[in-house]
This record gives sequence, C-alpha cells and structure tokens, in this order.
Amino acid sequence: MAIQKVSVVGCGLMGSGITQVCAAAGFPVTVREVDETRLGRGMDSIRKNLARAVDKGKLKAGDMESTLKRIKGTTSLADLADADLVIEAATEDPPVKKALFQELDERLPKHSLIASNTSSITIMELAAATRRPDRVLGLHFFNPVPVMKLVEVVRTITTSDEAYADARAFAQALGKDVVEAKDTTGFVVNRLLVPYMLDAVRCLEQGLASKEDIDRGMKLGCGYPMGPFELLDFVGLDTTLSIAEIMFGEFREARFAPPSLLRRMVLAGFLGRKSGRGFYEYS
Repeated sequence: MAIQKVSVVGCGLMGSGITQVCAAAGFPVTVREVDETRLGRGMDSIRKNLARAVDKGKLKAGDMESTLKRIKGTTSLADLADADLVIEAATEDPPVKKALFQELDERLPKHSLIASNTSSITIMELAAATRRPDRVLGLHFFNPVPVMKLVEVVRTITTSDEAYADARAFAQALGKDVVEAKDTTGFVVNRLLVPYMLDAVRCLEQGLASKEDIDRGMKLGCGYPMGPFELLDFVGLDTTLSIAEIMFGEFREARFAPPSLLRRMVLAGFLGRKSGRGFYEYS
C-alpha cells in the first residue's frame, strides 16, 4: 500500500478519533497539537475511548496497548516530515487551514498526500495554497470517528487519479465505507444535513412545535437515531453556525442562512453538550 506512515494535525474531537482509528488499523501515527495541554487532553480521550471498548468486550487489552504504542504526540510540525499522508483536522477557519497547508507543503516529501477533514470549506481553496494541488484532497470523517463507518473522499479538479486511489484504499483499510464527492461546499452529507438542522430551528422559532416534539417526530416518524436539536447539541451550535455561514457564502441560498435563534444562542455561549447547555441542558 502506498500509504504507510500517517500524521494528523489536531487532536481535538475529530483529530483524536482519526488518530485512534488509524493506529487501531495498524498505521504508525504522529499527531500534532499546538500545545501540550491540548495534546494531553486528546491523548486522554483516546485512552478513555479504548478503555471503554475493552470494558465492553469489544477490544482486547493487548490490542489497546499496541494501538497506543503506534501513536506519537508532538507539538512540532517538523515531526510530521516523514508522513506519506497528513490529515488536517484543525479549527474550521480558512486562513488557519491555508497557512497550515502551505507550511505542510514546504516540509513534506513530494510524494506525500495532504488531506483535510473539513466539513464545509472547498478543498481547492486549500490546495491552491500548496505547490502540489494534484496531491491534495478531502478525507471527511464523521463524529464519533471510531463508530461512524463513512468517509467522504473529496477530489478537486486538480487531484490526480493516483492520489484519489491511494486515499480511497487508505480509508477502506481503516474499515470505512467510502463515497466519492465532488469538491463543492458541504460535499454530500452536510449539503443535505445542514439545511435540515437549520429548518428545525426555524420551525421552533415559528412555534410549529416544541423542540422535544420536533425531535420525537423525526425519531419516531423517520427512524432517525437523534432528533435535529439533539444532533445540533451533539455537533455544537457554534460549529453548525460556522458551517452554515460558509455554505451560505458559497451558494447564497436561503436554506443555508443561519436562523437568528441559532446566532443568539451562540452569542449566549449555549454551544451544546460541550458547554453544558444548548437546546437542552446537560449536567
């Protein structure tokens, strides 16, 4: 297989999950965070996730230890220089991501692939910051990464057939199912999911039903595992707002426009599960 060594930039919610599944699949992984505190939190999250799997009998204790041994944490981008594939899972901020891609391009060997886990930014915008646009693509994982089976492999108009084939084979080696998506904002899943969540907020604003009944209706009426407000709290209201703003800026369609209630809740610090309060309260 063309990809042997993997690096992940970012060890937050998504980055730690991506690191875990790569290491569990047998790949040596170097994960980079901006400081030791965030790196420590991410590594603790990986250990806890693996320990829960052991407790539930889904993973052997020896496999947990071997998975952890394949992971190296760092705060230096220089430690990623021997990777065949770098997966960027940094904050959803275009200038930050573009600066990161430019620096990775300068440090990595010419054969290396650079992939982004972005859920809304066009990959071509990031590829244009490099001198290897043929080796840049999207690998969009879903939260929680160790559980969700899907990866969207996103190719731009410059991504080579070889790079796409290598990235697809890699995702499949992780045990994931792959869908190929063209490089348009939101790709496949968020192109459909984000307007659904925003419409749920509009329904609540307009007094159509309570948030509890809207959630219950979608779970029992459509068989969804989570209602839209439960999902918004899980994803993060600030994350959803950021994605919606990027998508509205791209398409200028009303269905992508963030509702005012969503904006007010983010301003109030009601971000969902991670802040202890969103549309619901969490102890």
